[in-house]
Amino acid sequence: MACAFCLAVLLTSCGQKTAAPPVTSATSSPRIYDAKGIVKKLESDGKTIVVSHEAIAGYMQAMTMPFEVRDTNLLRGLKTGDTIMFKLAVTPTEGWIQDLAKLDSAAPSDVTPGSQPVMHVSRALAPLDIGDRLPDYHFTNELGEAVSLSQFKGQVLAFTFFFTSCPFPEYCPRMTSNFGKIEQELKKMTNAPARWHLLSISFDPAHDSPSRLASYADAADYDKSHWSFLTGDEDQIGALADQIGENYWHEGTSIGHNLRTVVVDASGHIRDVVPGSKWNVQDLVDDIVKAGQ
Repeated sequence: MACAFCLAVLLTSCGQKTAAPPVTSATSSPRIYDAKGIVKKLESDGKTIVVSHEAIAGYMQAMTMPFEVRDTNLLRGLKTGDTIMFKLAVTPTEGWIQDLAKLDSAAPSDVTPGSQPVMHVSRALAPLDIGDRLPDYHFTNELGEAVSLSQFKGQVLAFTFFFTSCPFPEYCPRMTSNFGKIEQELKKMTNAPARWHLLSISFDPAHDSPSRLASYADAADYDKSHWSFLTGDEDQIGALADQIGENYWHEGTSIGHNLRTVVVDASGHIRDVVPGSKWNVQDLVDDIVKAGQ
């Protein structure tokens, strides 16, 4: 947390936009956005590039974030510090760079990326590991009701973090879509835990009011008996996030963040902490079922 910039370029992030409901279909043609930015890092997987980009008109505020390419040749010859123009392709479920050109004559001053990141400040709480008991934190759900984590003892619990304005489909929308699939799968299984619940916790409480969460949850076709969308006090949200390694920060009007999904067994002990957004839905379903045994 001491190096805000380093963390910002290494962690998954997404920009703030007007609220968009989660979607699960990828049948539409991709929308294409023109973008410009500075290369901050080329990841070792050979297909991911971290870019500090300008605001993408009609889509995303200026941010520092990673994007993937499908044609790895696009990254050939690039190096940190290069100024690039690129086309960002976005479907309801995926996003990728599909064209890229280096601007040989462009100076770094030509690019106006997001403002200096304002990091969520760590409270130096002990990190939670597998087998640790989940502490009791307090929130407010999409119905305006008070919710405590302790009330789910006796149930298998899975929770993740998000915010409703996140536009990029690989991040928050994917988490919501995945939880929707998990809910539907568990409801039809004969060996699912007798009691289970999903929590989607917003780290944007300034904007994600209960009524806003309710609209978002309805768009996700959620079942309130098995899935809750939570907001609440920044200290409560931030403390839980700190303990499970969920980092988030503000870049102007945008929020950058990594991703963590946590499974807790019926006795209130952490069974698994899953990083990122590319986990398999069936794997998490299996984890929830095993946590109930």
